[in-house]
Amino acid sequence: MKGIVSCEYGAANLQLRELEKPAPNDNEVLVRVRAASINPVDGHLIRGSWMMRPMSGLRKPKNTRFGTDFAGTIEAVGKDVTNFKSGDEVFGAKNGAVADYICVKADRAIVMKPNNITFEQAGSVAVAGLTALQGLRDVGHVQPGQKVLINGASGGVGTFAVQIAKAFGAEVTGVCSTRNVELVKSIGADHVIDYTSEDFTKTDQRYDMIYDLVGNHSFSERRQILTPNGICVLAGIGGAGIRPESGGRILGNFKTAFQSKFTSQKFVFYIAKLTKDDLNVLRDLMQSGKVAPVIDRTYKIRETQAAVRYLEEGHAHGKVVIIPE
Repeated sequence: MKGIVSCEYGAANLQLRELEKPAPNDNEVLVRVRAASINPVDGHLIRGSWMMRPMSGLRKPKNTRFGTDFAGTIEAVGKDVTNFKSGDEVFGAKNGAVADYICVKADRAIVMKPNNITFEQAGSVAVAGLTALQGLRDVGHVQPGQKVLINGASGGVGTFAVQIAKAFGAEVTGVCSTRNVELVKSIGADHVIDYTSEDFTKTDQRYDMIYDLVGNHSFSERRQILTPNGICVLAGIGGAGIRPESGGRILGNFKTAFQSKFTSQKFVFYIAKLTKDDLNVLRDLMQSGKVAPVIDRTYKIRETQAAVRYLEEGHAHGKVVIIPE
């Protein structure tokens, strides 16, 4: 089979290679990958940024396989697997997803694909969808009728966040650039602020939650538009790629989380978890039509380097998908 490997740090070192096709263990399923997608964290891992190397490898990547999100068709099941069968259409998360085949433990992050979405859409869901779901529900504790502002509403996580917040009954304001205003409206935002012409922190509006995927405003600026007991969920630093401001935004998230310990308004950052239960929540939201993944561009597997470069430019709206050939 073909698969993408990263034996040296840097997107330019991603290589398409012939690999041995895996065979499932007794508790695994073999998935023929029909679509995968990439996330900012994939870029951080292959770039070998300073904050990732203690986990990813000091000199070279410890794990040479690439990608996490996938969707595909089960081709074979291990003898102990009872919840899936050959031919099932599935989606989920597993390291090494940008390849023709992967083996996934049947009790881990893999669930049935809704029949009303494509493989390309399903292959874009896991990391971004779980990040949005857990941030809004488990960290922000979103409730029906609350006012929620999503800063970075047109990106991979942001497009899921807008739809999930609406599904939970919130009144949603999305913040994005001029070219993405209509997109953010189309996925359900009640209000859209174009950050090129308006600063969302300079209004009289107050929000119960800010779901902040950018981190480009100060602690005090965000506090002044939160309700007295509001929460700011810190979910990102403005997309993929490393820019001059990235380090400051990372440190800023830690600083504001500490500062908020002394106020009634809370600033909280978190790390999403890959869970089967929450993938099933996302599956049900998609099956009911409340969430539809947004895809910006689709690349062939041989174009993976170009896909990563495009994502790291920081202007993708929705997800960037890779399909085997």
